[in-house]
Amino acid sequence: MKTAVLAVTLLGALTGVAQAQSTVQVYGSLDSGVIKRSGQSLSVGKRQANTLGLRGAEELGAGLRALFHLEIRYESDTGLLEYGGNGLQRPFLQGQSRVGLAGDFGTLRLGRGLTSFQEISMAFEPFHGIPSPSGFQSDMMVGGGYSSDPLGLPGNSATRFSNALFYSSPEFLGMQLNLTIGSREANGNAALVGRGSPLAPQYPANAQASANPFSIASTYKNGPIALMLAHERNAVEHEVTAIAAYLWISPETKLMASLSRQDQSHTRLAGQHTRAWVMGANHTLGARKFLMGYGQTHTDSLARVKQLSLGLEYSLSKRTFIYADLSNKKGAPALAPGAASSINHYSLGVHHAF
Repeated sequence: MKTAVLAVTLLGALTGVAQAQSTVQVYGSLDSGVIKRSGQSLSVGKRQANTLGLRGAEELGAGLRALFHLEIRYESDTGLLEYGGNGLQRPFLQGQSRVGLAGDFGTLRLGRGLTSFQEISMAFEPFHGIPSPSGFQSDMMVGGGYSSDPLGLPGNSATRFSNALFYSSPEFLGMQLNLTIGSREANGNAALVGRGSPLAPQYPANAQASANPFSIASTYKNGPIALMLAHERNAVEHEVTAIAAYLWISPETKLMASLSRQDQSHTRLAGQHTRAWVMGANHTLGARKFLMGYGQTHTDSLARVKQLSLGLEYSLSKRTFIYADLSNKKGAPALAPGAASSINHYSLGVHHAF
């Protein structure tokens, strides 16, 4: 109840100052559907995150603008704040909370948000970078249980930095640089045993990062072609390097591919390296959009994990579509140690953006 009152108060307060801003936008999305997975009963859930956000800009003169962006994540079936994969409720402004300046130098922001690698790579993933098991962004594009925020609060998103600086350069001859640098501040993490022991973990609870986390993603766009080269190091010095590309072979058809390599040797004695690749396509036919993808990850000393996903989106309007997804994942650990080696995922639902 207190959280709900805080949300309403925050939205009201920020909307109330709209006259002092050049622009203020309230936006969001609501996604709900029925989901069935191997070994689990039919449930009501979501395909992608439900959001409620505020963003705005104020013209300061001489080409300089002040920016802010706040985003809440919530569960559409209960109205509660978003839950993480471990069943713990996430922070109030889980999506992002950033303020900054933009001008001829680019865009500079401070706060919490998607890392440069996680944000830019979404354009190269066939399911829009959604965190659904049907998509590839959360695990297949990186693999090996990688998290951008391993020392964050329990339940935190694995794709964001807190206490960070975000910079995006202007585009020059089709090229752009995106950089995220995090601080070494303690953020309330649970203990991470790593190369230590349960009595003496490598990263105790509420530990500082052992090195400043950073994420860098450079892109090049030329007509229907785009390329990405990215590198990221998190707070426990796991590193991931990725390359990706997409090609619009026609206004209706987009092909994409990505390749990544991860190094977790700083905290692991075994399974230190993971290689992953994903290929996919989108094709639009009238109101229908077809999504297709296949990928593999391979971590040292473990079996390959393979995933095939098919999706269909049918637009009812510019802001509303219904969807159906089918996905199969093979190979241990497809879900967790001891889980079935072949897991099917089905979902059917509706998505509305406002």
